[in-house]
Amino acid sequence: MHFNFDNPYPTRRLPVFARNIVSTSHPLAGQAGLRMMWKGGNAVDAAIAAAAAMTICEPVSNGLGSDAFAIVWDGQGLHGLNSSGHAPASWTPEYFRRKYGDAATPPKRGFDSVTVPGAVASWVALSEKFGKLPFADLMEPAIEIADRGYLLPIVVQQKWAAATPELGALPGFAQSFLPWGRAPKVGELFQFKAAARGLRAIAESKGQAFYGGEVAEAVEKFAKAHGGSITAADFAAFRPEWVTPISRNYRGYTLHEIPPNGQGIAALIALGILEKFDLAGLPVDGVDSQHLQIEAMKLAFADVYRYVADPGTMEVTAQQLLDDGYLASRARLIDMKRAQDFHAGNPSKGGTIYLTAADASGMMVSFIQSNFMGFGSGCVEPTFGISLQNRGHGFSLRPGPNQVAPGKRPFHTIIPAFLTKDGQPVMSYGVMGGNMQPQGHMQTLVRMVDYQQNPQAACDAPRWRFNAGLEINVEQQMDPAVVSELAARGHRMEVINDNYQDFGAGQFIWRAGDPAHEGYIAASDSRRDGLVAGF
Repeated sequence: MHFNFDNPYPTRRLPVFARNIVSTSHPLAGQAGLRMMWKGGNAVDAAIAAAAAMTICEPVSNGLGSDAFAIVWDGQGLHGLNSSGHAPASWTPEYFRRKYGDAATPPKRGFDSVTVPGAVASWVALSEKFGKLPFADLMEPAIEIADRGYLLPIVVQQKWAAATPELGALPGFAQSFLPWGRAPKVGELFQFKAAARGLRAIAESKGQAFYGGEVAEAVEKFAKAHGGSITAADFAAFRPEWVTPISRNYRGYTLHEIPPNGQGIAALIALGILEKFDLAGLPVDGVDSQHLQIEAMKLAFADVYRYVADPGTMEVTAQQLLDDGYLASRARLIDMKRAQDFHAGNPSKGGTIYLTAADASGMMVSFIQSNFMGFGSGCVEPTFGISLQNRGHGFSLRPGPNQVAPGKRPFHTIIPAFLTKDGQPVMSYGVMGGNMQPQGHMQTLVRMVDYQQNPQAACDAPRWRFNAGLEINVEQQMDPAVVSELAARGHRMEVINDNYQDFGAGQFIWRAGDPAHEGYIAASDSRRDGLVAGF
């Protein structure tokens, strides 16, 4: 790929070139990863250290009680890891009906939104399978940051302050995240000594304290005191799952995603639809290219929201959803002159952080972890600083493939991505932000593959976000003429001046050649406080 390195979009960033590289949404986490490489660690060691640091540096988006997914190129092939947690053994539709009547989903906040956290287990699993350094070494930077504190950056502070009114009264939240009775201000020192204690317990026990040990017991006790039913036994029963990524070819490249229960398949469906059109023959930021991408994404979500769940309860397979004939039939539904509100087809035949790291040996890691919504459940176990996710809100309480059940995993939004060509690694990347993630995967990949925009330019370009029906959000820097033309085709357009939450944030590492002699081109999204660090 010969990129165009002229960047036509307003940006604070330039692509970074290095043989060993880490790209994250917080500078201290990027430096934590790089520190592991300087110690002789590999890209997996760097990714784990960065992920642990991110639980401290960006607690709005993730914490020690998060879930995680990863895709790793180990030099020979790809490995997928699904470390999303399951529902507590007590969770049945009747459990929620007794407490919440005829609600459609579990609550958004509080302990009845908390499934078993999988992030810590993902760190242990990745370290055991691929790491070079002792696991405890990987926790050192995060422990130091939590103990000594760090000065709050601009973007994270804005989201921290915005979450305070909703979450301030939830168990443990104020004690952990509202020092002085309020959110920290930009440049103020935030310390999280309870999380340092939790990280030490995780480091010393290689995660055992978290899954059935003293940390899990503390969470059970805290949950019981505040109306929750999750137990240490639920934690002890959890195991991350190594999976084979699902994939689809696009213009000579192959995009790989984690299979369901995640939404990565949405990006594959949308690209399979777009491949039926000559996008490269249309102006990159013109209305026709944007309209096609929006409509393809809407078709993808129509099927994903209808069919995707924990694989054992899905009515169709991923392979059926990605069947080329089926996608061609979906592509024929697109009207170039009119926006449509698509419904699911019949494919049956009868507040997240993303980071990526790569090293000179050729190992590349695509890693994502999340508490789901900003600060997750809002519940923070105070002894060990375990800020718990709210993934249980992703279940349905109504009959269907995603209905809640004991030990079941909910529909998941967080998705790492990986690109190969002819069986060789090309790029590890991801774009965080709820349902923006597959949309960001598709939009940025189209810019790089169809239009040869370099990773930083593809990252900086204005994005749109499909919500539901005909409703589209667009960033304020999108050409007003294009916004007007899309509206004229029936898209209900709203210009949003909140890039962080509405339009995601990405990290990209593109392999420029043999890492031993050339290396990588990396980008970090200016919508966050991030950094690419390398040597």
